Amino acid sequence: MESVNSAFQYCDQFVHDFEQAISYPKVKKSSVYYTGVDLGTAYIVLAVLDEHYQPVAGAYRFANVVKDGMVVDYIGAIRIVRELKDELEQKLGAELIYAAAALPPGTFTLDSGAIKHVVQGAGFEITALLDEPTAANAVLKMRDGAIVDIGGGTTGIAVVKDGEVIYVADEATGGTHFSLVIAGAYKLSFDAADEYKRDFKNHKELLPVLRPVIEKVSSIISRHISQYEVKELYLVGGTCCMSGIEEIIAKQTGVPAYKPLNPMFVTPLGIALNCTREIL
Repeated sequence: MESVNSAFQYCDQFVHDFEQAISYPKVKKSSVYYTGVDLGTAYIVLAVLDEHYQPVAGAYRFANVVKDGMVVDYIGAIRIVRELKDELEQKLGAELIYAAAALPPGTFTLDSGAIKHVVQGAGFEITALLDEPTAANAVLKMRDGAIVDIGGGTTGIAVVKDGEVIYVADEATGGTHFSLVIAGAYKLSFDAADEYKRDFKNHKELLPVLRPVIEKVSSIISRHISQYEVKELYLVGGTCCMSGIEEIIAKQTGVPAYKPLNPMFVTPLGIALNCTREIL
């Protein structure tokens, strides 16, 4: 079910352009740069767009400064974002001033201040702070359905009707739990299990091992969409890179599930698309 929906054409092209820009930054001068900062449980991603909101550069780094959507290593988060910012500025030969950020739905009152201070502490002016599934829809451009953002620590859900997000929720189950199951089954350290999970060659073998966790994610999705007429699920987030995850979710929820070619970069790009010059 991967990328069969024609609605993914824009998303897949946009993500492809961003992947190219990570490898080969576009150094043509822009009057302004818009940066999306995605503080994930597994990865911190910076996506940079030019004045026309087209991808020009990007960088990401494996990190463990966030747990279940909450910043647990404040200083470490600032350091990594600042280092990635410096790296991209050197590549582009320009200063990155404006940034937007996002966090799992339902955590604004708990963690929005911390996320904002991390971005500011790294040297950015923050212009927008939004929930992750809403950010993802800036790239997906879905009119109706539910966006499911399965990250490292949490599963975020946004129900979309007529292009507007009408319901958001977030629960603590994600890629970290996948890695814990693999660590237990294969008697590996957590880091070794996480690395094993990220190798696509191992996905077919791992899918039966991970089925119970994927079924738990499916039950979370089913519970949150039960009050809404959801006919399609759109999967994003790094954990959705697991081959075959969409088939299990579709079977368990009874709702067709689709994912773009690279679900990992959809949310950070959506965050960048929400960046402006209007400082919060």
